[in-house]
Amino acid sequence: MAEDNKELRAILKNLNDKNAEKRREAAEALGKIKDPQVIEQLIETLKDDNPIVRFAAAKSLGQMGELAVKPLITILKSSEGNIRRYATLALKDMSSSRVSDQLIEALGDNDWSVRKFASKALGEMKSKGAIDPLIATLNDEDWGVKIAAVKALGDIGDERAVDPIKKARRKARGDKEFKKAANKALKKIQKK
Repeated sequence: MAEDNKELRAILKNLNDKNAEKRREAAEALGKIKDPQVIEQLIETLKDDNPIVRFAAAKSLGQMGELAVKPLITILKSSEGNIRRYATLALKDMSSSRVSDQLIEALGDNDWSVRKFASKALGEMKSKGAIDPLIATLNDEDWGVKIAAVKALGDIGDERAVDPIKKARRKARGDKEFKKAANKALKKIQKK
């Protein structure tokens, strides 16, 4: 047990190292430990200057499962955009209706990147409960959020999304990228 504590202390020390690669490795190592005591350190690491380190911390939090759900939901409701974005990324790896409900709520966030990450996460989770909220998100003012929503609808593969996707595609005059994403989503839905 004393050896384990020594190893944990070394990992936590590396979490504050000047070298971003060491911080990333430490964040990944903490995810393998799955100890509730390291959740707070991983959450703090979501604020790291380096996006690769933040991503590693989010993935490790996702590996924690239920242990990390409550603190991540708290972040989603109260922190600044950057940390909320990575909390969304972590939550996507924890498929549960509670998580899905929080991500659906995040579709209405003020920060476009949180809405985009939430759309993407809901698609990857294949959340059937997200169909209507994602359809509404096809009208988002941010282009990236709309693209994420149409891709998510394609990933979920529910027929209810066909007509709204077609309508959004018609509305996107001159936007070849959106039309391409919409066509891909429609093909995915029709294959299922």
